[in-house]
Amino acid sequence: MSFYVSPGSWQRRCLVDLFQPGHVVKICAPMVRYSKLAFRSLVRKYDCELCFTPMIVASAFLRSGKARDSEFTTSCVDRPLVVQFAANRSQDLADAACIVSPFADGVDLNCGCPQRWAMAEGYGACLINKPELVQDMVRQVRNQVEYPNFSVSIKIRIHKDLARTVDLCRKVEATGISWITVHGRTTEERHQPVHYDTIKIIKENLNIPVVANGDIRSHKDIDYVHELTGIDGKDKMTLQWVAVASFLYAEIGFILFLCLPFISPRRWLKVFNFRLWEKIATYWNRAFLTIIVVLVVLFFDAIREVRKYSMSQAIGKTEKMLPNMYDHLNMKLFRAQRNLYISGFSLFLWLVLRRMITLISELAIAMGESQALQVQTDNTNNAAKRYMEENEELKKALTRGKDDGTKKLEEENNQLINNIKELKAELKKTTEALEKSKIEMASIKKQYDGLTREYDRLLQEHDKMQSLVDTTDKKSN
Repeated sequence: MSFYVSPGSWQRRCLVDLFQPGHVVKICAPMVRYSKLAFRSLVRKYDCELCFTPMIVASAFLRSGKARDSEFTTSCVDRPLVVQFAANRSQDLADAACIVSPFADGVDLNCGCPQRWAMAEGYGACLINKPELVQDMVRQVRNQVEYPNFSVSIKIRIHKDLARTVDLCRKVEATGISWITVHGRTTEERHQPVHYDTIKIIKENLNIPVVANGDIRSHKDIDYVHELTGIDGKDKMTLQWVAVASFLYAEIGFILFLCLPFISPRRWLKVFNFRLWEKIATYWNRAFLTIIVVLVVLFFDAIREVRKYSMSQAIGKTEKMLPNMYDHLNMKLFRAQRNLYISGFSLFLWLVLRRMITLISELAIAMGESQALQVQTDNTNNAAKRYMEENEELKKALTRGKDDGTKKLEEENNQLINNIKELKAELKKTTEALEKSKIEMASIKKQYDGLTREYDRLLQEHDKMQSLVDTTDKKSN
């Protein structure tokens, strides 16, 4: 082995502290013939937080000093560092771990190498079928390495039966392992797509950190796998559903604020009449309809997700479905239902909020009109009271003057009766005189008619006499 500094000058740290909630640890995986000191020193300059050595066969490492010198080299800047071993015996792994423990921060047991020679020797991926042996290896390392912060981890591949993989991880977890690295392929798979959904299910069934491995070649791949598997152990909502949930809570708070009893509708109307609201009002309808459309789209998307994951209820555990996969689908269904409720309630409360604002405005206007009518009614009532008081005073005055006025009225009535009698007598005399006048007029008319006839006769005679005179004058001439 080659060491450039004494182990006592290194500051040992607990590698589990790297796995903080919400933080993705960037790890350089062990690669045959590549993960040597020079390569590790290079990748550490590019934000690599943890490096592994190439896989070292523990038995050969113990037997040969030449193997130790060629396979394991390190330096003062080569930290944190995990040494990966291939072993098929517990004591071999424990002894090798004790040798490297002063110069590294942990060891990793390779349970994922699919190469035929490794599996023929009892190394690598064949160990995923021997959970008891893996448990014993971890225990032996824990018991014999003297450094308490020294980490022990394993790297595995998955079974075709996911339940066996989860069972292996749970058994190893019980022995006090620091973390588990999962390569998301089976032993037979080489270049097929990585089963990231399986890594996610394994993580959800464990309480220790889980490292995702397989087909990660860039920072974009890291972000993609982190979002896909949730390997930090947190049940995180996507950004859109966080926004919808925040919008829902804001709606609830605003509705409760609108319902405060000591703020009257007329005060709210004054607030709504601010110039700022007048400017916003021009875009209010567009914003309202836009949010309605967004919430409806999210609502139908949540319905689609609920239908998609409701298949777990129909299939049941009796079908050819892994128990943990069934639980995973139930969890997906729960999240889809949660999103459905969030979007549905947001849509409902948004409509309620719009209606509440409209009703508050109408109520404030009605209250203003009611107050104006109340003032007008009060004025009318006051005027009526004054008129009633004046009427009462008039009645009292009439009551006081009733006795004196009665005598005067009787005298005036008697006088009027006498006057009526006199007028009737005069009317009778006048009627009689009128009758006499009519008779006299009739006689006068007869006389007039006689005089008229006499006048006509005299006029005829005058005409005759005149004609005779005219005739005589002509003859004389």
